Amino acid sequence: MSPPPPLPELDELLADAHVVALPLRVRFRGVDVRETVVLRGPAGWAEFGPFPEYGDAEAAAWLRGAVDAAWHGFPAPVRFRIPVNATVPAVPASGVAAVLAGFAGRVGAVKVKVAERGQDLDDDVARVAAVRALLPDAELRVDANGGWDVARALAALERLAEHRLAYAEQPVPTVAGLAAVREGLAARGIPVLVAADESVRKETDPLAVARAGAADLIVVKAAPLGGVRRALGIVAQAGLPAVVSSALDSSVGIRAGLALAAALPELPYACGLGTVSLMRDDVLREPLRPVDGFLELRDAVPDPQLLARHAVPAPRRRWWLDRVRRVHALLAPADPQARPGTRPGARPPGG
Repeated sequence: MSPPPPLPELDELLADAHVVALPLRVRFRGVDVRETVVLRGPAGWAEFGPFPEYGDAEAAAWLRGAVDAAWHGFPAPVRFRIPVNATVPAVPASGVAAVLAGFAGRVGAVKVKVAERGQDLDDDVARVAAVRALLPDAELRVDANGGWDVARALAALERLAEHRLAYAEQPVPTVAGLAAVREGLAARGIPVLVAADESVRKETDPLAVARAGAADLIVVKAAPLGGVRRALGIVAQAGLPAVVSSALDSSVGIRAGLALAAALPELPYACGLGTVSLMRDDVLREPLRPVDGFLELRDAVPDPQLLARHAVPAPRRRWWLDRVRRVHALLAPADPQARPGTRPGARPPGG
């Protein structure tokens, strides 16, 4: 993997940083409003949006990813049109149609959230069945976010497989558990592949899954893996098919995911980059929302009026900018080119 890009000075990061709160159409990951930071560097716009519960050490990769995008741009693409799946949160089965209606035109693939706290397997089966009834020809995949143990995962996937699943994303939390689920599915003759997400992006060694033979494919996200270039290196070394996904980003963050998907030598699966369709509003006048199951590769430049409209209250702005300062301070000692102080005469932080 290539070394991380040089870290800009703190004042450069904050000079055009905007903290925004974007309302969702449907509750997702336990939130109704997505807070994030969009910032501009010499190469364009980028997003820093690690979820609030993440510690500074985990958030550091997200800042590296933002620096990679805004200060160094994106690798050359090999494709300009990216297949994208719809995403169905852990809504009741009766709410599936309304969620899918937010994805314009034809939907060729759908990721369905399962194993939600407070719900049971019957809820999951009903939700997946509702998607299959509405989209009889779509490729379906489920995402448990590590919410099952091995026994529950095998029992759940045996039932859910009746609805023709392509793969199950992170059914259990650990690499060893993924290997056990994969072996158990094969032993039972259940034709569902295993995908690793958290076991790639949250582990200190993102290649452990591949070495252990614990997954059939990996899910990669540009921001938590430290940027597009580092994610490309992980995919190349893992030697497994990859699905590019997002982290409930604004269109600015989705642009980095598109850059990753556009630069991969092979792209066998639709990508999880359609989550702007779950938002009521965005920072772009023309958000990066898929049409007929595809996103076109284009720039993501925020609209100043939308940045102002969605600006967070002052206390939340301080919270986020303090977080940027702390994470920058974590990264700076390892980067001799970074100077964390504020340069005299620098512009004040943006909205």
